[in-house]
Amino acid sequence: MATEAGGTDGGLKLFGPEMLADPYPVYHRLRATHPVFWVPALDAWMVTSYEAVSAALRSPQLSSDRFRRARERLAPKGLDVLVDDRVRSMIHMDPPDHTRLRGLVNKAFTPRAVDVMAERIQVIVNELLDAVQTRGRMDVIRDLAYPLPIMVIAEMLGVPPEDRDRFKQWSDEISVVLGGDVTALPEAVLRRVVEARNELAGYFRAVVTRRRKEPGDDLLTALVQAEEGGGRLTEDELYSTVVLLLIAGNETTTNLIGNGLLALLRHSDQQRRVWDDPALVSPAVEEMLRYDSPVQLTTRMAKVDLEMHGTKISQGQWIYLILAAANRDPAQFPEPDRFDVGRADNKHIAFGAGPHFCLGAPLARLEAQVTFHALRRRFPGLRLGAENPDYRNNFNLRGLKALPVVF
Repeated sequence: MATEAGGTDGGLKLFGPEMLADPYPVYHRLRATHPVFWVPALDAWMVTSYEAVSAALRSPQLSSDRFRRARERLAPKGLDVLVDDRVRSMIHMDPPDHTRLRGLVNKAFTPRAVDVMAERIQVIVNELLDAVQTRGRMDVIRDLAYPLPIMVIAEMLGVPPEDRDRFKQWSDEISVVLGGDVTALPEAVLRRVVEARNELAGYFRAVVTRRRKEPGDDLLTALVQAEEGGGRLTEDELYSTVVLLLIAGNETTTNLIGNGLLALLRHSDQQRRVWDDPALVSPAVEEMLRYDSPVQLTTRMAKVDLEMHGTKISQGQWIYLILAAANRDPAQFPEPDRFDVGRADNKHIAFGAGPHFCLGAPLARLEAQVTFHALRRRFPGLRLGAENPDYRNNFNLRGLKALPVVF
């Protein structure tokens, strides 16, 4: 049964600014009506149930290759370079290309590479909190959640401290194309995305050239040297992988810390539980990922005719998999709208699932856990400084503009 989303949401534009503050009631209404909807404005299906989204993420019948879709949207605007970048990124690849590239990157981005950063992450978090300790207040986004991930990934890549501000600026400018409908962005914004992309590419070409001659003890050198079955990353693949690590590694972790802390501070009983018991920090981070997912959705294309929840989907049609809706599905999570830092069997899919499970998940978890351990230890009286902070105008990468707190 083909079902359209039009009219079911009270006229609310899906993924529009009205949904930024709280998209979850709309997700619930759509899921309750039918978990698989055709959305004419998107020319795509939208899937909101945990069962269907989880299965789709693992299905070989669905493609992650967004080349055609990206070219249709970007090439007419003269933005072919962004199309090319998407094609070379492993998150837009299917096997066997994805398998080869992921295997090479895994050889560099190892559990050990993450584990050895634990002490440095602790040092960085403490330094950021030292800077605000005497103020009695801070903006969590500006003072902590924003700088931490870029400092960590830049240090892992071997980027010198004096270049990190430029790194963050490039990342912010490039990431706007990940927020929803690219065609709706102003021409000037898209042009700046291309400029930022070219500046970042030029920077890394120079650094990679140096690493080939003078290897260092860093992730970039490991990526340059990664080899499997006689193959190595090409220059373009190396660049696209670094951009993926840079953007995915800082935007999403910033949002995890900001969204997660907001949820914690809005639920004082849950905050007390975490503040009283450090063993709850790790499950609390998992609940933060489920409750207000930093990445709201991902997309796939049907490689063949198939069926989802009794709905027929044709080959070539696009599907929006709403991760955040799946993570609030009552069929999987009892009382899904309840924030519970001790939630048992919390099999959320905030990091995706299957072959494209987020490569940086262990690092994001580590940064968040270190951060919340430090906050509970140093600021026992931490509380919100504003009741309703605003969200950034980026529906997919869901995060706050600012999060004022006092302590």
